[in-house]
Amino acid sequence: MMLALHLRKFAAFTVILSLCALMLARASASERQKTETAPVRLPFAPAEELVYEGEFTKALIRSIDIADLRFTAKLEPAASNDKSQEKSSTGNLRLTVDAVSKGLLIKLFKLRFRQRIESTVDPISFAVLQTTKLDEQGDRRRTSEAVFDRTTGKVVWTERDPNNPAREPRVVSSELGGAAAVQDLASVFYFLRTQNLVLGQSFEITVSDSGRVYRVPVHVVERKKIKSVIGEVYALKVEPEVFGDGRLMRGKGKVSIWFTEDARHIPVRAHISNEMGSLDIKLKSISSGAKA
Repeated sequence: MMLALHLRKFAAFTVILSLCALMLARASASERQKTETAPVRLPFAPAEELVYEGEFTKALIRSIDIADLRFTAKLEPAASNDKSQEKSSTGNLRLTVDAVSKGLLIKLFKLRFRQRIESTVDPISFAVLQTTKLDEQGDRRRTSEAVFDRTTGKVVWTERDPNNPAREPRVVSSELGGAAAVQDLASVFYFLRTQNLVLGQSFEITVSDSGRVYRVPVHVVERKKIKSVIGEVYALKVEPEVFGDGRLMRGKGKVSIWFTEDARHIPVRAHISNEMGSLDIKLKSISSGAKA
C-alpha cells in the first residue's frame, strides 16, 4: 500500500514535470522581435510527433514501464471560437502533450492516470496565449483553462470538477511580471528548440502553471555523444532548477534533459529524481508532417 501511495504521488509529479520535461531556455525578447508578416520557420512545423516511454525506479523496483508520453506540434489557422486574447495572421501553433499510464503500474498497483495539455502559441513571439488541461487519476477528474492577456499583463487560470458541475470553480490570477513571452508546461518544451543552446550557458525563463508564475534558472552543463533511437548523436545536457522553495516543485530533486546539438534540438533522453524515486524518459519514435 505504501508503494502504491508513493507511485500515485510520483505519477502526479511525473505527469506534470516529465511530460513537458521543463525543457527551458533563455527568453530573449530582443532576438525574437519580428514583424507580423515575417515567415514562420520552426524545426517542428508544419507538424511533428514525438513519442517517449517513461521507466520508474525505486529501491528494488527497477525500471518498470509506467507511461507513454506523446508530444505533437501543428501550425494551424486560429479558430474563430478560440478564447485566446491574440491571434496571429500567420495562424497559431497548437502544441499537445499527452501522457497515459501503462504496464505494471496498472497491473500491480491499479493506478491509472492520463494528463493532456493543449497550448495555443503565437509562432512569431512564441508567447503562450491559452492553455487547457485534462487531468485524470483514477476516478478523480479535473479540467482547467489558463488565458494569458498581454494587454493587462495577467494570466487567469480556472479549474473545474466535471464530476461535480455544481462545485464552484477554482480561480487563480497572477501578474506576468512584464515578461515578453511567458511559457506554459507544453510551450516551453518547444520554445527551447527554437533557441541557440551553448555549453556553459546559464539563463532564466518565465513559466506559468496553475495560474502561478515562476522564474526558472537553467544551465547547459555537458556535451557528449549518446545513443538514441535516431542513432548516435552529439547532445547537450540541460539542467533546469525546478525543485525548491518558491519553485515549480517542492522539496529536493534534480532534472536533466539531453537535446541533440543540431538545429532541431530533439530531446532524446531525460532523467528526473527526487525522494519518491527516479524516472528515465527515452525517445521511442519521431514523425514529421513537413515536406522534405
